[in-house]
Amino acid sequence: LSGLGMLASVYTDDDERGRAMGIALGGLALGVLVGAPFGSVMYVFVGKSSPFLILAFLALLDGALQLCILQPSKFSPESAKGTPLLTLLRDPYILVAAGSLCFANMGVAMLEPTLPIWMLQTMCSPEWQLGLAFLPASVSYLIGTNLFGVLANKMGRWLCSLIGMVVVGTSLLCVPLAHNIFGLIGPNAGLGFAIGMVDSSMMPIMGHLVDLRHTSVYGSVYAIADVAFCMGFAVGPSTGGAIVRAIGFPWLMVIIGVVNITYAPLCYYLRSPPAKEEKLAILGQDCPMETRMHAAQQSTRAFPLGEDSDEEPGSEE
Repeated sequence: LSGLGMLASVYTDDDERGRAMGIALGGLALGVLVGAPFGSVMYVFVGKSSPFLILAFLALLDGALQLCILQPSKFSPESAKGTPLLTLLRDPYILVAAGSLCFANMGVAMLEPTLPIWMLQTMCSPEWQLGLAFLPASVSYLIGTNLFGVLANKMGRWLCSLIGMVVVGTSLLCVPLAHNIFGLIGPNAGLGFAIGMVDSSMMPIMGHLVDLRHTSVYGSVYAIADVAFCMGFAVGPSTGGAIVRAIGFPWLMVIIGVVNITYAPLCYYLRSPPAKEEKLAILGQDCPMETRMHAAQQSTRAFPLGEDSDEEPGSEE
C-alpha cells in the first residue's frame, strides 16, 4: 500500500507510472511464483517449519534494506491534504476499478483452497504436485504484469482490464476439464496472465482517477485498491468452500467465471472518465499562461532598443 502510493507520487507521468507499477507488481508475482512450489517442496522434504523460518529471515532482511536505502524523512505538515476516504468511495469510477481488482483476484482466491482437494479426489495427485499446479499461473502473472505495465497505456488500460477479466472467466471455466496436472497448465497459465493484465492496468488507473477527479494524494485510493484485493482473498476461500460442499467444484468455477465475464463490460466506463469541475478549472488556467508568455517573447524581439521607440519595427529600413 505505502509502496504503491510512493510510486504514484514519484512517477507523475501516466506512462512512467504504469511502467513502474508493472515492475512492482512483478515483484509480487515473483513472490507468488516461488511461494507455492517452494512451500510444498520444503514441507515434504525438509519440514513444516523450514519455509516459515526462511521467510521470517527474508522479511527482516528486506526491512533492513528499505531502512538503509529509502532513508525515510520526517512527515511534512505542509503537504497537501488528501481527499476523504468516504468521498473516494462514492466515486463510481473508483468503485468500478476496485470491483475489477476484487473479482479478478477472487477467482484465484477460490481456486487456491479448492483445487488441491479436487486434485486429490479426481487425480490422486501426490502432495508435492498440489503446490506445483499453481506454478504456470505464477510464471504467467510475472510475465503479464511486466508486459502490460508498458503496453497497457498504449492499448488503453480499460481495454486491457476488460480483456483480462474475460480471459480470467474463460480460464476458470476450463479448469474442471483437466484430467491430470498437465491439463491444468493451460487454464492456470491463462488465469495468471489475465490477472496480471488486470492488476497492471487497474493500479495506475486508480492513481490517474485521483489526479483527474480529486486531490493528488494517493494513500487513500491505494488503500481502497488493497481492500478490494483483500476482499477477494477473504470472501473467495470462505464462500468457495461452502459452494464446493453444496454443488461441487465444477459449478464453483462456472459461477466465478461467469461473474468475471459479466463484470468485464463495466471497464468500458474507465475509457475516458470525466474530470471534476475544480480540476477542469485548474487545467483551464494553463492555456492563458502559455499564451501570455508567448506574446511576451514576441514583443521583446519586435521592439527596437534605440531611442525611437515609437516607430514601427519595420520603419528602420
